[in-house]
This record gives sequence, structure tokens and C-alpha cells, in this order.
Amino acid sequence: MRPLEDYLVVDFSQFLSGPSAGLRLADLGARVIKIERPDTGDICRHLYTSNVIMNGESSVFHAINRNKESFTADLKNDDDVQNVWELVKKADVVMHNYRPGVMERLGFDYESVKAVNPTVIYGEISGYGNVGPWKDKPGQDLLLQSLTGLTWLTGNAGGPVPMGLSIIDMLAGTHLTQGILACLVRRTLKNEGALVQVSMLESAYDLQFEAITTYYYDGLLPERSAKNNAHAYLGAPYGVYKTANGYMALAMGSIPQLAQLLQCDALLPYTEVAQAFHQRDEIKTLLADHLQTNTTESWLAVLQPADIWCAEVLDWKTLMQQEGFKALDMIQEVTMNDGYQYRTTRCPIRIDGEILTSFKGSPALGQDTQAILNEMSK
Repeated sequence: MRPLEDYLVVDFSQFLSGPSAGLRLADLGARVIKIERPDTGDICRHLYTSNVIMNGESSVFHAINRNKESFTADLKNDDDVQNVWELVKKADVVMHNYRPGVMERLGFDYESVKAVNPTVIYGEISGYGNVGPWKDKPGQDLLLQSLTGLTWLTGNAGGPVPMGLSIIDMLAGTHLTQGILACLVRRTLKNEGALVQVSMLESAYDLQFEAITTYYYDGLLPERSAKNNAHAYLGAPYGVYKTANGYMALAMGSIPQLAQLLQCDALLPYTEVAQAFHQRDEIKTLLADHLQTNTTESWLAVLQPADIWCAEVLDWKTLMQQEGFKALDMIQEVTMNDGYQYRTTRCPIRIDGEILTSFKGSPALGQDTQAILNEMSK
């Protein structure tokens, strides 16, 4: 038994943020039914979010919607609406990630759902919350990264640099999952429903808790180093460096100790702790030049026995050949109803020492509609 077996989630969400929360609930055992529009379905099935097409649809859709069921319904059709209401009445969780006001227009807002299902846990993700002048803006990851200051923390000093993942989408989905799980616990104890609200904007702010706390303390904007930046608030050697045959990462460390271990005389004058930050670009430049004189393996062989925090920088091809990757068994093969198989990541959570895998791939549009209707008619 997985923790959420016998729980029903009716999920109106699409794209990434909401479906990522649905994926995690499904991994934990919940039955997740996606409500999709006929003909088009979740826009993520075909949108430009990926240029890799798998079995006729976007690879992103397949990755984030495995282990779910698809129920098609035209929410402007009375019969379809009634069918969805029958599902909603039975649901433990109802969730969506539409802009404010959309679910009210569709008639499936929290107050309407609560009226027929008083103990429902109703979760919603918006881009910018339900108040303020930004509430109707499109909640898209790059736009949120740009508006919240996140792009001024990544990359070397200069212009803004976004992260290479839809990090705010994924984080908002994680926050929604946390809120839903907390309210499911409360419902077990007190038989109370709840409205769980998450905005991508607030999730982006929360991601920067360290930087924002520091800013409110000293009033200074973060300054990225011009060379090998990896964290705006950390001094040398913190960063990624080119070597003679690849790249390596160096975390926090003593500059004098590094000078000795690496036999880098140019670093010997930097003996004061404060210099690691105030003169970090000088130090990083000298360090970067020196590290290119030998291989990654040679440097690691010197640094790791001395307990210096460092690592080789791996690409996916190299990573997946490592025993450290293989030992975790992070990749699973899933199968769609038509027999199409693909490999993807599994749930990262272990319960009682057991990994959580599922062999059910993403659903074809509407593949479960008739079976669910038959189930409801019994």
C-alpha cells in the first residue's frame, strides 16, 4: 500500500506546474484523473515546450503525466459538465492552475465544489496570486524568473541569465503538493476540507529566501563575480573551472590551503579570509589559469584526499555510466496503453526503504473516459 492509495485526485491543470503536483500525488499512490478538452487536451501535448516528439506528442507531456488517467469533457456541454461533477463529488482532491477567474466562469471554483463536497481539498496554482495588479499576467516560468530577480543570480556578472530549467513551475508544483498533503492530514484528524493556494510568484520569492534575507539586512544588491560565478554571496574559489581535459567544480575552501595543494604560487599572497570575497575575481582568474595546466582527474586526486569539496562536471552521457548513478536506479521504463514504451525518471521518494516506481505511461487523450463513465454508472 502506498500512502495515498484510495485517494482520488481530479486534476484540471495543464502545462507543467499543476501536472507536476499531480505526478507526485500519483507516485504516492493517488488515482489522478486529468480532465482534458476533447480534440486538443492538455496544451502541453503539442506545444513548443519540447521539440522532441514521442509517440506523436511532446516529450515533456510524457515525462510529467505518466501514471495518470485522461478523461475528456467539453465544459460547455451540459452532459459532459454533469459527468465531471460526478467525479468532483467523489474526489478527495480537486486542483487546477488556471488564471484567477477561469474556474469561476467554468463553474468549478472552490466555493461551488465545496458546496457539493464539503471536505474536499481544493488546490490551485496561479502565476501571480489572486490580488494585485499582476494577477492577470500569464504565469510562464521565464517571465516569473525575470520579474522576481532570479536572473540576476545566475551566470557571470553582466546581463541577466535565466536558469536552464522551468524551476518556478516545478517549485510551485512542489509547494502545492506540500499544502495538499498537509491538509489531507488535517482532514483525517478533523474532517475538514481546505483551499490550498500557491502562486508561482511566491514560490520564486521563497526560492530566494537567503538572498532576500541578506538584502533586507544590508540593502545591497547581489553582485555576481565576473569569473566562474556559481553563487553571488560566496567568495573564491566557489565556481566551475575548465581543466586540461574537462571541467571541475570547487565549493567553499581555504585559498592558502588550495595554493599549497595545487602548488599554485600565484595564490600564496591571498592569506586573509576576507580576500576570498573582496578579491574573488583576481583569485578566480589565477585559479582558472592554473587549473588548465592539468587534468580533472589529477586535481581531484590531490584535493579529495585533503577533504576539499570538489567534483568532476559530468554531462548526462558520462553521468549515466557512473556507478553512483546506477546504484540509485533512478530510471524506469513505462508503457502506454498502445504499447509504446519510454524511459523516464522515477519518484525520488523512498517509503520504508522502498523506491516508488510505476510502469504506467502517460495517457492518450481521453483513453479512460469510457471506462470511468462505466464505473460511475454502476
